[in-house]
Amino acid sequence: MEWFNTVDLTYRGELRELNEINFARFDAKLEQRIAEVKAELRQEIAQLRADLRAGLAELRGDFRGELGSGLATLRAAMIGVAVALARFLRP
Repeated sequence: MEWFNTVDLTYRGELRELNEINFARFDAKLEQRIAEVKAELRQEIAQLRADLRAGLAELRGDFRGELGSGLATLRAAMIGVAVALARFLRP
């Protein structure tokens, strides 16, 4: 019976060692994959930022153009009102 216990302890030790080696391999692969995913995410985030900045710049240009034409229309309307008031208020 003692021999079985000795063999059992030996196998347990070897199994523990094998599990530790396999876990170390798994951990190394996991760390590598995490590093790869982080690099991919950083690249995609950088691309999204660039796309967002380009889109905002385009919107600013469109807004300035719309604002400029809107102000020109408003000025023309105000001049028309001023001319109409001036004619109406003449004696």
